[in-house]
Amino acid sequence: MSDPRTNDRIRAPKVRLVGPGGEQVGVVPIDKALRLAADADLDLVEVAPNSDPPVAKIMDFGKFKYEADQKAKEARRNQANTVLKEVRFRLKIDTHDYETKTKRAIGFLSQGDKVKAMIQFRGREQSRPELGVRLLQKFSEDIVEFGTVESNPRIDGRNMVMVVAPLKNKSEAKAEQNARRAEEKASRKAEKADAADEQ
Repeated sequence: MSDPRTNDRIRAPKVRLVGPGGEQVGVVPIDKALRLAADADLDLVEVAPNSDPPVAKIMDFGKFKYEADQKAKEARRNQANTVLKEVRFRLKIDTHDYETKTKRAIGFLSQGDKVKAMIQFRGREQSRPELGVRLLQKFSEDIVEFGTVESNPRIDGRNMVMVVAPLKNKSEAKAEQNARRAEEKASRKAEKADAADEQ
Protein backbone atom coordinates (compact mmCIF):
# COMPACT_ATOMS: atom_id res chain seq x y z
CA MET A 1 0.00 0.00 0.00
CA SER A 2 1.46 3.39 -0.99
CA ASP A 3 1.52 6.19 1.56
CA PRO A 4 -1.27 8.76 1.38
CA ARG A 5 -0.40 12.26 0.12
CA THR A 6 0.51 14.71 2.86
CA ASN A 7 0.79 18.49 3.24
CA ASP A 8 2.11 20.18 0.04
CA ARG A 9 1.75 16.94 -1.98
CA ILE A 10 -2.09 17.17 -1.85
CA ARG A 11 -3.11 18.43 -5.31
CA ALA A 12 -6.84 19.18 -4.85
CA PRO A 13 -7.83 22.90 -4.73
CA LYS A 14 -10.17 22.23 -1.78
CA VAL A 15 -10.68 19.38 0.69
CA ARG A 16 -13.32 18.15 3.12
CA LEU A 17 -11.41 18.73 6.33
CA VAL A 18 -11.51 16.58 9.48
CA GLY A 19 -9.94 18.14 12.57
CA PRO A 20 -7.37 16.49 14.87
CA GLY A 21 -10.11 15.29 17.26
CA GLY A 22 -12.16 13.73 14.44
CA GLU A 23 -14.52 16.75 14.22
CA GLN A 24 -15.90 17.78 10.80
CA VAL A 25 -14.58 21.22 9.78
CA GLY A 26 -16.23 21.20 6.33
CA VAL A 27 -15.05 21.92 2.78
CA VAL A 28 -12.16 24.41 2.85
CA PRO A 29 -9.56 25.65 0.34
CA ILE A 30 -6.29 23.67 0.51
CA ASP A 31 -4.23 26.66 1.72
CA LYS A 32 -6.56 27.18 4.70
CA ALA A 33 -6.38 23.44 5.53
CA LEU A 34 -2.57 23.56 5.39
CA ARG A 35 -2.52 26.67 7.61
CA LEU A 36 -4.81 24.98 10.21
CA ALA A 37 -2.54 21.90 10.21
CA ALA A 38 0.58 24.06 10.64
CA ASP A 39 -1.08 26.02 13.49
CA ALA A 40 -1.83 22.73 15.27
CA ASP A 41 1.79 21.61 14.61
CA LEU A 42 0.44 18.51 12.79
CA ASP A 43 0.29 17.15 9.23
CA LEU A 44 -2.52 17.37 6.68
CA VAL A 45 -3.10 13.83 5.40
CA GLU A 46 -5.33 12.89 2.44
CA VAL A 47 -7.34 9.95 3.84
CA ALA A 48 -9.93 9.52 1.03
CA PRO A 49 -8.37 10.76 -2.24
CA ASN A 50 -11.15 9.37 -4.48
CA SER A 51 -14.07 11.25 -2.93
CA ASP A 52 -15.18 14.60 -4.29
CA PRO A 53 -13.73 16.76 -2.78
CA PRO A 54 -10.98 14.55 -1.25
CA VAL A 55 -11.14 14.06 2.52
CA ALA A 56 -8.10 15.28 4.45
CA LYS A 57 -7.44 14.95 8.16
CA ILE A 58 -5.19 16.92 10.47
CA MET A 59 -3.07 14.36 12.35
CA ASP A 60 0.42 13.30 13.42
CA PHE A 61 1.43 11.39 10.28
CA GLY A 62 4.46 9.69 11.89
CA LYS A 63 2.30 8.29 14.69
CA PHE A 64 -0.41 7.25 12.18
CA LYS A 65 2.16 5.40 10.05
CA TYR A 66 3.69 3.66 13.09
CA GLU A 67 0.27 2.45 14.30
CA ALA A 68 -0.63 1.20 10.80
CA ASP A 69 2.68 -0.75 10.65
CA GLN A 70 1.99 -2.26 14.09
CA LYS A 71 -1.52 -3.35 13.00
CA ALA A 72 -0.13 -4.95 9.84
CA LYS A 73 2.57 -6.76 11.85
CA GLU A 74 -0.05 -8.06 14.32
CA ALA A 75 -2.27 -9.24 11.46
CA ARG A 76 0.68 -11.13 9.92
CA ARG A 77 1.49 -12.72 13.29
CA ASN A 78 -2.10 -13.91 13.72
CA GLN A 79 -2.35 -15.16 10.16
CA ALA A 80 -1.83 -18.89 10.11
CA ASN A 81 -1.28 -21.26 7.23
CA THR A 82 -2.93 -24.66 7.31
CA VAL A 83 -0.43 -27.44 6.74
CA LEU A 84 -1.20 -30.89 5.35
CA LYS A 85 0.25 -33.45 7.79
CA GLU A 86 0.55 -37.09 6.84
CA VAL A 87 -0.28 -40.22 8.86
CA ARG A 88 0.60 -43.58 7.26
CA PHE A 89 -1.10 -46.86 8.06
CA ARG A 90 -0.48 -50.42 6.95
CA LEU A 91 -3.42 -52.71 6.19
CA LYS A 92 -2.31 -55.20 8.89
CA ILE A 93 -1.64 -52.53 11.52
CA ASP A 94 -1.17 -53.49 15.15
CA THR A 95 -3.79 -52.03 17.58
CA HIS A 96 -1.16 -50.11 19.54
CA ASP A 97 0.36 -48.59 16.36
CA TYR A 98 -3.12 -47.62 15.16
CA GLU A 99 -3.88 -45.87 18.48
CA THR A 100 -0.54 -44.02 18.42
CA LYS A 101 -1.09 -42.78 14.86
CA THR A 102 -4.68 -41.79 15.65
CA LYS A 103 -3.45 -39.76 18.65
CA ARG A 104 -0.87 -38.05 16.45
CA ALA A 105 -3.57 -37.21 13.87
CA ILE A 106 -5.81 -35.80 16.65
CA GLY A 107 -2.87 -33.62 17.76
CA PHE A 108 -2.46 -32.26 14.21
CA LEU A 109 -6.20 -31.60 13.85
CA SER A 110 -6.47 -29.83 17.21
CA GLN A 111 -3.64 -27.50 16.09
CA GLY A 112 -5.71 -26.63 13.01
CA ASP A 113 -3.79 -28.67 10.42
CA LYS A 114 -5.30 -30.99 7.81
CA VAL A 115 -4.41 -34.68 7.97
CA LYS A 116 -3.77 -36.93 4.98
CA ALA A 117 -4.40 -40.51 6.10
CA MET A 118 -2.63 -42.96 3.82
CA ILE A 119 -2.68 -46.75 3.62
CA GLN A 120 0.22 -48.40 1.81
CA PHE A 121 -0.75 -51.64 0.07
CA ARG A 122 1.90 -54.33 -0.38
CA GLY A 123 1.75 -57.26 -2.76
CA ARG A 124 -1.63 -59.02 -2.76
CA GLU A 125 -3.15 -56.43 -0.40
CA GLN A 126 -3.89 -54.36 -3.52
CA SER A 127 -6.62 -56.81 -4.50
CA ARG A 128 -8.53 -56.01 -1.24
CA PRO A 129 -9.23 -52.24 -1.37
CA GLU A 130 -12.42 -52.71 0.72
CA LEU A 131 -10.20 -53.53 3.75
CA GLY A 132 -8.46 -50.18 3.29
CA VAL A 133 -11.81 -48.37 3.04
CA ARG A 134 -12.96 -50.09 6.24
CA LEU A 135 -9.78 -49.07 8.11
CA LEU A 136 -10.07 -45.43 6.97
CA GLN A 137 -13.76 -45.34 7.94
CA LYS A 138 -12.86 -46.59 11.43
CA PHE A 139 -10.16 -43.89 11.58
CA SER A 140 -12.64 -41.15 10.54
CA GLU A 141 -15.09 -42.34 13.26
CA ASP A 142 -12.31 -42.25 15.89
CA ILE A 143 -11.40 -38.63 15.10
CA VAL A 144 -14.93 -37.29 14.44
CA GLU A 145 -14.70 -34.87 17.41
CA PHE A 146 -11.64 -33.17 15.90
CA GLY A 147 -12.12 -33.28 12.13
CA THR A 148 -14.37 -34.02 9.19
CA VAL A 149 -13.57 -36.03 6.07
CA GLU A 150 -12.79 -33.60 3.28
CA SER A 151 -12.09 -36.16 0.57
CA ASN A 152 -13.28 -39.76 0.80
CA PRO A 153 -10.84 -42.69 0.49
CA ARG A 154 -9.51 -43.03 -3.04
CA ILE A 155 -6.85 -45.20 -4.66
CA ASP A 156 -3.66 -43.38 -5.60
CA GLY A 157 -1.24 -45.87 -7.17
CA ARG A 158 -0.33 -48.44 -4.46
CA ASN A 159 -1.83 -46.25 -1.75
CA MET A 160 -5.28 -45.31 -0.54
CA VAL A 161 -5.64 -41.69 0.57
CA MET A 162 -8.22 -39.77 2.60
CA VAL A 163 -7.98 -36.11 3.69
CA VAL A 164 -9.45 -34.94 7.00
CA ALA A 165 -10.00 -31.22 7.68
CA PRO A 166 -9.88 -29.82 11.23
CA LEU A 167 -13.08 -28.56 12.86
CA LYS A 168 -11.22 -25.44 14.07
CA ASN A 169 -9.20 -23.34 11.67
CA LYS A 170 -5.54 -22.64 12.36
CA SER A 171 -6.01 -19.13 13.79
CA GLU A 172 -8.79 -20.30 16.17
CA ALA A 173 -6.55 -23.14 17.36
CA LYS A 174 -3.65 -20.69 17.80
CA ALA A 175 -5.83 -18.23 19.74
CA GLU A 176 -7.06 -21.06 22.01
CA GLN A 177 -3.48 -22.21 22.58
CA ASN A 178 -2.38 -18.66 23.48
CA ALA A 179 -5.34 -18.27 25.88
CA ARG A 180 -4.45 -21.59 27.54
CA ARG A 181 -0.81 -20.49 27.91
CA ALA A 182 -1.86 -17.16 29.43
CA GLU A 183 -4.16 -19.00 31.86
CA GLU A 184 -1.37 -21.38 32.90
CA LYS A 185 1.02 -18.45 33.33
CA ALA A 186 -1.50 -16.60 35.52
CA SER A 187 -2.13 -19.68 37.69
CA ARG A 188 1.65 -20.26 38.11
CA LYS A 189 2.04 -16.61 39.11
CA ALA A 190 -0.80 -16.97 41.65
CA GLU A 191 0.78 -20.16 43.07
CA LYS A 192 4.15 -18.37 43.45
CA ALA A 193 2.44 -15.43 45.17
CA ASP A 194 0.60 -17.83 47.54
CA ALA A 195 3.86 -19.66 48.32
CA ALA A 196 5.61 -16.34 49.01
CA ASP A 197 2.76 -15.28 51.34
CA GLU A 198 3.04 -18.50 53.30
CA GLN A 199 6.77 -17.96 54.00
